[in-house]
Amino acid sequence: MEREQEEPKHQQITEEEKQLCISQDEEQLVLKQETDDILVNKQKGTAETSKKKKHKKAHPNQKRYSCKICDKNFSRNYSLTTHMTTHTPEKPFTCAACGKTFHQIGTLNRHMKTHSGERPYTCTTCGKSFVTKSHSLVHMIIHTGEKPFSCETCGKSFSKRRNLTLHMRSHTGEKPFLCETCGKRFTKKISLTLHMRTHTGEKPFLCETCGKSFAQKCHLTSHITTSHM
Repeated sequence: MEREQEEPKHQQITEEEKQLCISQDEEQLVLKQETDDILVNKQKGTAETSKKKKHKKAHPNQKRYSCKICDKNFSRNYSLTTHMTTHTPEKPFTCAACGKTFHQIGTLNRHMKTHSGERPYTCTTCGKSFVTKSHSLVHMIIHTGEKPFSCETCGKSFSKRRNLTLHMRSHTGEKPFLCETCGKRFTKKISLTLHMRTHTGEKPFLCETCGKSFAQKCHLTSHITTSHM
C-alpha cells in the first residue's frame, strides 16, 4: 500500500475503529479538548464584538501549544503536558481484569468501564449511551447539526476541531507523520499506522470463524458480513 488508506465507503466505521493508532490516553484528551471548545462556543454565542475580533487577530497563537514530537496542537498547556505522557514508554497503571497498562490513572478508570459494561451517559434524543461525558457531548452534535469550527481559508465548517485540523492540511500541504522505514509522509497518524503494517506484515484482526486475518478492523467486519452472514 503506497497511498494513504481509505475506509470502505460501504461500511459505517465507529469512532473507535477510526482511531486505531491513537492511545486511549490521547483519544480521551482530544475528546476533552473538543468538549471544552464546544462548551466555550455555546457560552460565548455566535456573535462577537468587533473589539473582541480585533483582539483575537492580535493574538492568533495565544493559546496554541504544540507537541514537538508529533506536531499535535492544544489550546491549553496542561493538555499538552498530559499528552506528552503518551510518548513515554512508562505505563504504570495496570488493569487487574485484563492486564492492559495505561499512562494515567484516569484512563485506567475509564477502561475499567469496558469490563463492567457501565455507560452512565445517555443521549436523550436517540438513547445511545456512552462511557464518558465527553463522548456524549461530542455525539450530541450529530443531532443538532452544529458545526462550530470554521476554516478561515475557505469557510468550510466542521463539527469537530480535529476534523478542521485535518482539513487545514489540505491547504498547507502539511504531512507531519513520517514513516522511518521508507520516508513516506502522511497527513493523519492513522494512515501512518496502517502504512507501517505494509512493512511489518502485521494483521492483528482475526476472523474466529475461518482464521483469516486482516490489517484493519473494518476489513474484518466487512469480511464477516460478506462471508459468514
